[in-house]
Amino acid sequence: MEDAGLRTWVDEMGNVHGRVEGANANTEALLIGSHMDTVIDAGKFDGALGIVSAISALKVMHVNGNLQNLRRPVEVIAFCDEEGVRFQTTFLGSGAIAGILSATTLEIPDKKNVTIKDVLKENSIEATEESLLKLKYDPKSVWGYVELHIEQGPVLEQVGFPLGVVKGIAGQTRLKVTVKGSQGHAGTVPMSMRQDPMVAAAEQIVLMESLCKHPEEYLSYGGHCSDSSTKSLSSSLVCTVGEISTWPSASNVIPGQVTYTVDIRAIDDLGREAVIYDLSNRIYQICDKRSVSCLIEHKHDAGAVICDSELSSQLKSAAYSALKRMEDDIQDEVPILMSGAGHDAMAMSRLTKVAMLFVRCRGGISHSPQEDVLDNDIWAAGLATLSFLENL
Repeated sequence: MEDAGLRTWVDEMGNVHGRVEGANANTEALLIGSHMDTVIDAGKFDGALGIVSAISALKVMHVNGNLQNLRRPVEVIAFCDEEGVRFQTTFLGSGAIAGILSATTLEIPDKKNVTIKDVLKENSIEATEESLLKLKYDPKSVWGYVELHIEQGPVLEQVGFPLGVVKGIAGQTRLKVTVKGSQGHAGTVPMSMRQDPMVAAAEQIVLMESLCKHPEEYLSYGGHCSDSSTKSLSSSLVCTVGEISTWPSASNVIPGQVTYTVDIRAIDDLGREAVIYDLSNRIYQICDKRSVSCLIEHKHDAGAVICDSELSSQLKSAAYSALKRMEDDIQDEVPILMSGAGHDAMAMSRLTKVAMLFVRCRGGISHSPQEDVLDNDIWAAGLATLSFLENL
């Protein structure tokens, strides 16, 4: 950031900032960036590409002597934690800037009971509830937020286009389901007398898969979902169990407790809520049938976000300009697509208008070591970012 001519600092949540005031220091600023973290066993482009592209574009302007000609301040933010892997709380970085984190966020512990506050202190950041709340930006000082990110899906590769403009981001709910039964010896408790939380959890997970594949077969009968929401769910609803743990986790012991996570995403918020309502009822029914107890905790909820049409139009023009510069003859329109993945733009939409540009990734693979982006597509992303900044 400093090499790109930016003034830099690290805030009390660990976000890294780089800012240039441009020609009009008193006008609203454009915020641009993405997240530094990623998931376990992941690739190197998720989040990082958006940060590097923004810094690289500003460095080009700095080298060419055009940085101070920017029509408004531009601030690059490398958010500290978007994924929520360690603390099971997403958007820690962008949530602090947008002002949507509660004052007690710093006390959230990881699996080893180390809190966010402890981790910040280990890295020489003395964060307090008061300093956390002060991180929120004044909405009047911000013009908008733009984020470049790999698509993390196969659409752009399928249509043969390196860049795409995001129309909106799916809403997301994360649940933690705890099923408790009767722990016992695997060899001495008859099958008919067991209160086994493992098989109850297995039945619930298979039920969830069926509901999410065919929501119209479940929700239409309960009257909890309109026809339009049901149709939207049929094309956008995805549900995932990504983590399961058992206690005591021994091969010769009937588990006493099973805990698993559920990730539910959909473009339609009312439809997503209907799915959660129906799924929760059916989970409890399975627990009653199998004489085990269930607890469903809501760990995260984020509503769907529709991107700003004006900002999106500017991004679309910038993408077209970049591709024309590379290939000269562009036959097709820059694609417009929805995002099933959550992004910092979701949190930032609570502060200001947002827009996103997607970059094609090989095979649509992300959250994996096989995550990859073609060099030419990275080049296109950088040129599009540059074009956007030059035409603010």
